[in-house]
Amino acid sequence: MNDDAIADAHPYERLTPDLILDAVDSTGVRTDGRLLALNSFENRVYQVGIEDATPLVVKFYRPHRWPDEAIHEEHAFACALAQAELPVVAPQQMHGRTLHEFGGFRFALYPRQRGRAPEFESQDTLTWMGRFIARIHAIGALQPFAHRPTLDIRSFGDEPMAYVLEHGFVPQDLRPAYESLVPQLLEHIRAAFEDAAPITLLRLHGDCHPGNVLWAEDGPHFVDLDDARMGPAVQDVWMLLSGEREARAQQLRWFLDGYWEFGEFELRELRLIEPLRTLRMIHYAGWLALRWGDPAFPAAFPWFNTQRYWQDHILALREQAAALDEPPLALQ
Repeated sequence: MNDDAIADAHPYERLTPDLILDAVDSTGVRTDGRLLALNSFENRVYQVGIEDATPLVVKFYRPHRWPDEAIHEEHAFACALAQAELPVVAPQQMHGRTLHEFGGFRFALYPRQRGRAPEFESQDTLTWMGRFIARIHAIGALQPFAHRPTLDIRSFGDEPMAYVLEHGFVPQDLRPAYESLVPQLLEHIRAAFEDAAPITLLRLHGDCHPGNVLWAEDGPHFVDLDDARMGPAVQDVWMLLSGEREARAQQLRWFLDGYWEFGEFELRELRLIEPLRTLRMIHYAGWLALRWGDPAFPAAFPWFNTQRYWQDHILALREQAAALDEPPLALQ
C-alpha cells in the first residue's frame, strides 16, 4: 500500500475549474465553459463542453499513483480493444499522443459514452457480456503488461492489512479480532490459489463491476480501465454475479454460454471466486484508509473509520471464512 500520494494529502486542491478548462484547451480543442463533475474518487473525471461539438470526458490521474509507462499501457490496451471493434471507451489521440500534462496534472480525453445500468439478471445480457469479455481476454492474452501490477495476495491482502493496522485505523478493542482473522483468511486464500494452479495470467479489465459497464442500444460499453492489471480470467467474471448461490450459478452458466463462443475458460478458476471476493473486501478497507487524507473521501464515505464500520467489516470477513470452506460455484 505504499503510495507517494500519502505525502500529498490533498492532491487535487489545485485542480480548479479554470485549470481543468485550460488543460483541455491546451490539446487544441476549444471548451465552451460547461463543466460537469462525474462520479470518480481515485481520479477526477469531468464532462467538458466543446464549442460546436459533442462534449468530451477528461480524466485527471491521481498524482503519483501510476508511472507514465503504466498509463501508456492502459491506453494501448484500450486502443487495441477498440481497434478490434470491441465496445471499450478508449482515450482520444491528440497530436499523436493520448496522455497529456498541464499544470502538474496528467490527463486524458475520452469520447462521451451514454448508457444505462445493465440488467445482469437477464440471460441475454449475461450471454452478451460473456462473448465480449471472452474477446477482451483473447486480446489480453496476446502479451503481458510490463509496467502494470498483478492481482496477487500480497498487494490485495498483506499490504492493506498492514496499512490499516500500522496507521491506527482499526479500533484498539477490535484489533485482536482483526489481527487473528485476516491472516487466517489469507492463508486459506493462498491454499485456494495453490489448489487452482496452474493459473493463467492475462491482461484484464481488472475492475469489471456493473458500475463500469454502460448499456446502450448496441449493447455493453466497457469504461474505466484504470485498474487494468494481470490476473486470472475469473476476476472479470465474479463481480457480475449476484444473489443467492443458486442464482449466481445460473448467471454463471448464462455468462459462460457466451464466453465459450470465443474462448476457453478454465473451470478450476471458479475455486478463486470467494478468495477474490475476500481479497477485494480487505483491499477496499485499505484503499479507503490510504486515501483518507483526500478531503473527498471523508465527505463521500462518512461511515468509514467508525467503530460500527470495523465491527461490520470483521463480521463480513468472518462470513467469508465460511464461504471459503464451501465448494466452488457449480454450473446450473
